[in-house]
Amino acid sequence: MNIGLIGLPRAGKTTVFNALTGAGADTTSYSGAKVEPNLAVVEVADPRVDHLAGLYRPKKTVYATIGLVDFAGLAGAGGDSFTPDALNRIKTCDALAVVLRHYVDPVVDAEFGPAEPAADFEKVFSELLLTDQIVAEHRIERLEEDRKRGKKPANPREERILRTLIELLDSGAPIGRSELDDEATRIISGFQFLTGKPMFAVLNSDEERYGSNDLSLPVPVIEFAGEFEAELAALDPGEAEEFMKDAGIGESARSRLTTFAYDMLGYVSFFTVGEDEVRAWTLRKGSTAVEAAGVIHSDLARGFIRAECFRCEDVLEHGSEAELKKRGLFRLEGKEYVVRDGDVLSIRFSV
Repeated sequence: MNIGLIGLPRAGKTTVFNALTGAGADTTSYSGAKVEPNLAVVEVADPRVDHLAGLYRPKKTVYATIGLVDFAGLAGAGGDSFTPDALNRIKTCDALAVVLRHYVDPVVDAEFGPAEPAADFEKVFSELLLTDQIVAEHRIERLEEDRKRGKKPANPREERILRTLIELLDSGAPIGRSELDDEATRIISGFQFLTGKPMFAVLNSDEERYGSNDLSLPVPVIEFAGEFEAELAALDPGEAEEFMKDAGIGESARSRLTTFAYDMLGYVSFFTVGEDEVRAWTLRKGSTAVEAAGVIHSDLARGFIRAECFRCEDVLEHGSEAELKKRGLFRLEGKEYVVRDGDVLSIRFSV
């Protein structure tokens, strides 16, 4: 799962990126002149992985991960839109996080005025709508040209679907609100429309404003004390925990984001365990056992026979798989079994 951090140059996106990653990327420029994004992969905070590792004592422990991409601001090319290169990269993200300024900075305030996160969100969101609109309209123009030349469309539904989406975008609504059937969704999937992606807002507050906002947006919102939490991310865990307690912050920015993203995007974690490795895997909610097998390795999905399955909390409570078998808590599940968050799986397969 990759999350793209987007927003206006004055939003402090890179400060939020540093709070999440501890990367120490340069935050001195508000101009948006930087084109190349900052990239990082962060581990998903999950104490269940630690508890399972304590039980199985594996040679290796592997956490699930989330990729973060900190893009240049909308004005990065000297205008009010995304650069073509940024657009191509953003389209590959699974979700978008719109970073919004909610802090006081004399330099930024002098140039742009006081922070107005709701207005900033509207500017970014409008640009996303316009970008999708242009893509859809250009495709319709191409289809019309093909029709004049006597070329039949590969799918006769495509133009009708695109015109419906343009009407939706014209009304100010994202493509994510469209009620497309499975076939229609497949037809437009190649366009990777930006407003069809899951989206949330990151409110980048200073210490004084943290926890005091009443922001109402059409997307879920998570708040960080960006600059303060970026400083915390550079400390050792013990020192950071003490500072967080003093500031009334219960969890690190990374921990809060990963939990928030999993809940909002509809992901669950399942585990594989053993003496060699304890590993957390990411799976979309509602996925089946054979789909989970494919996440581990394509061979496991192709040759799937059964999934040995038990609950993480059960093995932690009772101490061993042998005890689970005695208590009837160890199961064999087929291809159509819907994997639940916290399942521990071992795939039986033959290829």
